[in-house]
Amino acid sequence: MKTMLMSLAAIVVLLGGGVLALIYSGTYDVAATSKDPAVVRWALHTAMERSVDRRARGIRPPAGLSLTDPKVVNIGFEHYNEMCVMCHGAPGVNPGEAHAGLNPEPPDLADAAREMTSGQLFWVIKHGIRMTGMPAWGPTHSDAKIWAMVAFVQALPGITPDGYREMKRRLTASGQQAEHAHTGDATQVPRRESAHGRQQQ
Repeated sequence: MKTMLMSLAAIVVLLGGGVLALIYSGTYDVAATSKDPAVVRWALHTAMERSVDRRARGIRPPAGLSLTDPKVVNIGFEHYNEMCVMCHGAPGVNPGEAHAGLNPEPPDLADAAREMTSGQLFWVIKHGIRMTGMPAWGPTHSDAKIWAMVAFVQALPGITPDGYREMKRRLTASGQQAEHAHTGDATQVPRRESAHGRQQQ
């Protein structure tokens, strides 16, 4: 038993030394243009999925909020059109130049909408994903606006390129701009948007 413990301790020391050597040697390539080995990609993606799943459990839309309400979807569209298209694209709209330079590549959100729950989408939009290009919108957006973005993302699979162009045309014609009230500034958040989802941090 003692020999086994000593062997395990030696393995831990060797592994730790190897990791430190890798860190301090500068041999690990941190360039976004370099793709990680398949096993690293799997490990990071799996860790991300499990982390989001764990933290999103119990998150539900506020009582009385319908994520299929066209008004809510339109509010989400305003924010998506302004902040998300550059990386994720949209129906009939290619993403901007930043998309090609991000590693990992931003996902197709129409696919994500089919695979993720509303709670998972809410958590990712609010908190972002570390070591990717996905920012946390929680520091600058109220929960109500984030739920509206969730509503739009969930509507994406059913939006055609013509439908997206029509939504953009109506937004331009109305002269409306997405409001970017900070979460903490309750005076800037309409009363109907004041409800927050239940969260597990």
